[in-house]
Amino acid sequence: MASYIESNLTKDERVVKWANVSWWSQLKLILLGIIIFLFCAANEGAMIWGIVILIMCFIIAFIRVKTTELALTNKRVIAKFGFISRDSVDLRLEKVESLSFSQDILGRIFNFGYIVINGAGNKTPIPFISKPIEFKKAFENFLDEKQ
Repeated sequence: MASYIESNLTKDERVVKWANVSWWSQLKLILLGIIIFLFCAANEGAMIWGIVILIMCFIIAFIRVKTTELALTNKRVIAKFGFISRDSVDLRLEKVESLSFSQDILGRIFNFGYIVINGAGNKTPIPFISKPIEFKKAFENFLDEKQ
C-alpha cells in the first residue's frame, strides 16, 4: 500500500528527501505510561487500569510514528499527520518562505524535533521528526541547486 505522499505525487514529481518520526520522540509518553502502570500496580484494585493505560500509551506512540509523513519533492513540501482525522500540509516550493526547526533537550540528545514550515501566511509545525537538521539542510541544498 502506497503512502499518502506517494499516492499524491503529480506528473514528473519525485521525492527528494523523506523524513521519519523518531521513536525517541515518544519517550515522554511511554515513560508516563510506565509510571502510571507502576503507580496502579502498587494498588491491586487498579492494576488492570495501569495495564490499559500502558497499552494505550504504546498504541498512541505507534500511531504517531506510523501516521506522520514528511517529504520534500522537486515541486513542494508535503506533510500528513493523523489516523482517523487527517491533516495535511502541501506547499509549493516557491511559496515556502523558510523552513526551520525546534528541539527541546530530549530532542537534542536523541536527534528529533519539530520542523516548522513558514510560507503563504502560514506557520506549520510538524512534530517528532527524526534528524530535523538533516531535513533542513536537504531543503536548503535542493533550493540552491534549483536556482
